[in-house]
Amino acid sequence: MCSGADTDILKTSSKAEQIKFAGIGGTVFFTAVMAFIASSYALFTVFDTYYTAVFFGLIWGLLIFNLDRFIVSTIKKQDNKWKEIWQATPRIVLAIIIAVVISKPLEMKIFEKEINQVILTQKNELTLANKNQIANQFTPEITAFQNDINQLKQEIATKEAESNALYDTYISEAEGTAGTKLLGKGPVYKEKREKHDASLLELQQLKNENKIKINEKEAQIVALVAKQNGQVVKSQPIIDGFDGLMARINALNELPWLPSFFIFLLFLAIETSPIFSKLIAPKGEYDYKIQDIDNAIKTWVYQKESQRANILNTDAKLNEAIYEELAEEEELYNYKKQKAREILQIQADAFYKSQQKIIS
Repeated sequence: MCSGADTDILKTSSKAEQIKFAGIGGTVFFTAVMAFIASSYALFTVFDTYYTAVFFGLIWGLLIFNLDRFIVSTIKKQDNKWKEIWQATPRIVLAIIIAVVISKPLEMKIFEKEINQVILTQKNELTLANKNQIANQFTPEITAFQNDINQLKQEIATKEAESNALYDTYISEAEGTAGTKLLGKGPVYKEKREKHDASLLELQQLKNENKIKINEKEAQIVALVAKQNGQVVKSQPIIDGFDGLMARINALNELPWLPSFFIFLLFLAIETSPIFSKLIAPKGEYDYKIQDIDNAIKTWVYQKESQRANILNTDAKLNEAIYEELAEEEELYNYKKQKAREILQIQADAFYKSQQKIIS
């Protein structure tokens, strides 16, 4: 049944013929089973549910079974081998396409661990690239705030250095090591002390003001960093989900091609084996019986067509002879002449009446 053979005729054939077609049918059946397994796995990587994958995988397996059965059943043994090869060529092309479709998901399952390693590496690269891309969006603004903070701190450091210099000046004046070089706290000392105290007050005020500004800038930096991290976390599930069918096919293509190629050849051999077995096998009892039935139908059709053609030719000749004989009969001639005269009179009367209405 799976080989597409006529079971009624096959039952009347020899045991060898039945075994031959049972082998062809078994190949077709197990090819459909492998198609079901392969498509179910491929669809599971897409839908992530067993029921959906098995349901559509079953449909795909039945489709492949029907195609293979049709391909095998339509190849008929000919007396010329080249005619058989030409007849099988488009079917072989279709079998190659089916073999590719079936083998690819099973290759992904067989090399699943290696594919997972490739995908893990790709995910890590995508994670780093994603973080860099997101960081590039926030880095200019964060850098600008950081520069503002550094500038505010530099202002404090400059003012603090200025205040320290004034402190050293009035201390040196008091000790008599610089300035007037008079030991003691004189008028010059008081003047320099007042400048230092004023600078120290300005320094304290500057620190308070810049501290507020620095805290605001740092809070903005923290908010931007939090926003940046939030985008990284939000986009990470997309990278984690980078495990679909196309990703796995691309990962498979990055592995050495030789093992995948041999697996493809295996399925190609399985898929084309029913076709080549029918091409290689000599004509058997079943083939002769099918040919006899086909020839009987062809002969019967040709006979019917020939009879119809002869009937048509005979009828045409009879009609031609009958009408030629009728054309020579005087009675028929006078009758048609009378009817033609009546028609012309009716047409003349009608024309006269229409013209009379127009004039009146």
